Amino acid sequence: MSSPVNPPLRGAMPGLATAGALAALAAFLSSRYGGPQYLYALLFGIALNFLRESARYRPGIDFASRGVLRFGVALLGLRITLSQVAELGWPTVLLLVAAIALTIGFTVLLSRRLQRPAAEGVLVGGAVAICGASAALALAAVLPRNERFARFTLLTVVGVTALSTLAMIFYPALASSLHLGDREAGLFLGGTIHDVAQVVGAGYMISPLAGDTATLVKLLRVALLVPVVLACSLVYRESSKESRTPLLPWFLLLFAAFVVLRSSVTLPSELIGFGGELSRACLLTAIAGLGLKTSFQELVTLGWRPIVLLLGATVFLALVVLFSLLLFAVAQ
Repeated sequence: MSSPVNPPLRGAMPGLATAGALAALAAFLSSRYGGPQYLYALLFGIALNFLRESARYRPGIDFASRGVLRFGVALLGLRITLSQVAELGWPTVLLLVAAIALTIGFTVLLSRRLQRPAAEGVLVGGAVAICGASAALALAAVLPRNERFARFTLLTVVGVTALSTLAMIFYPALASSLHLGDREAGLFLGGTIHDVAQVVGAGYMISPLAGDTATLVKLLRVALLVPVVLACSLVYRESSKESRTPLLPWFLLLFAAFVVLRSSVTLPSELIGFGGELSRACLLTAIAGLGLKTSFQELVTLGWRPIVLLLGATVFLALVVLFSLLLFAVAQ
């Protein structure tokens, strides 16, 4: 008798179950003893990083950190209405557009300074400024490709994930030391941390308001992936003719559909609450999966030029957003 679970899903079960168990343990410890459940999940995952080397666990770990993450992000749309987006205002949108454009431009100039192709600067700058590993993979599909660039893309994914993990740990403390309010802290975290899961984790470490603001700002950055990929497609159109990568990720489409649904229809509070809890569980599992994939030792294998590019773009983006927030505060 054949198994009711299809082979791909069955193959992902060990790794997925491990990430889910770590998420459940993190949630239990947080509710019982206090402390940030997202940080617990991350640290538990990093402690078991060696499991990623096992072919038995790798498919499920990858699924937890990608598929589960994206579904969890999509469900966040049930918590957001168009009126909330409007509350961020045009200054925030313009800040994000400027920060992304300036970061990519800076990283391209830095890559040329390091005698590397401009495409490497675009890839690193886009990954840092938009949405981490997902942006790196999407941009790689429309940039000039060869064997070396494929390896560089993989190294960028590893590096941006590790830096995003570090930012999740240290940026909330930086926001606190600078005495940023919850909303300003959310703007800073959502506008600077690379990956969605780490943004959510860092934001909710501070407060629900900071978490909601950081998530919304981050999702606006994710949405800006579309025009950036389109622009790169035009610039490198000869290299992108065979690219079949969707310009708009499915989870972002689903997220937008949930936002429109929530904005146009009065949904039962129980449904919204269930969606929020399911989203939280998915994101907690995804963070555990990201921890299982993260090894700080892998940064050493990147070589010094990619490290300089990644660190330069990360610091530059943080300074642009932070300077803008502080300047706006002084102006008020």
